[in-house]
Amino acid sequence: MTAPDLPLTRDGFLGGRLAIFQPVTGYRAATDPVLLAAAVAARPGDSTLELGCGVGVASLCLMSRVAGLQACGIELQPLYAGLARRNADANHLPLEVVEGDLRDRALSQRRFDHVLANPPYFRAGDGTAARDGGRETAFREMAALADWIDVALRRARDGGSLTFIHLAERLPDLLSALSGRAGAIEALPIAPRAGRPASRIIVRARKGSRAPFRLLSPFILHEGPAHLRDSDDFTGAARAVLREGTALPGLG
Repeated sequence: MTAPDLPLTRDGFLGGRLAIFQPVTGYRAATDPVLLAAAVAARPGDSTLELGCGVGVASLCLMSRVAGLQACGIELQPLYAGLARRNADANHLPLEVVEGDLRDRALSQRRFDHVLANPPYFRAGDGTAARDGGRETAFREMAALADWIDVALRRARDGGSLTFIHLAERLPDLLSALSGRAGAIEALPIAPRAGRPASRIIVRARKGSRAPFRLLSPFILHEGPAHLRDSDDFTGAARAVLREGTALPGLG
């Protein structure tokens, strides 16, 4: 459940199509879960599982784009799980939220067409801990990245898809954990501006496939060499994904 006196904001996603309650302090969803949702090649009637669903943004964005999904999310932190349920109800989307550790056996008997995740970005012991416990748990690995990928593979049906968004520097770790267990791997670099190094990477794979690896052209978020005006300066392609809820281009 959510604390009744917890300060919240209600933020618009997908150009206001979704209204999402989030804590004023702590982990706050931004563009990453929206990009993650846009990378999942789901079809109406498919089943999806989001590992570490937070307040539900990625799954709800995906459900907004693809009608009729049987969507489930698992979330460790009770506060965020409660907000995910509240956000699902408020946006009239039937997201099932399971509270628990992704390594728990709660979902061990179920298999999904698509598994998606935005795993914690930082290894245990890297850097200074965040002052807010919810933010620290969201960003710091308690389960290693290899564990996240192992669980994703176990929860996906044979031939099912796996989709992750992570720091670009963690691409070798993602590929190593998928090696020999998934194929048709596609890596899409996400760069803040043309000519700048990628800051994020989206990796999509198919369980049991032997199709070759593909490194895709970068997806550019912002126009121009620097931010020069108060309004957002997203590229047309980024605006279509982040504001209009379209799928990411280029992912086969």
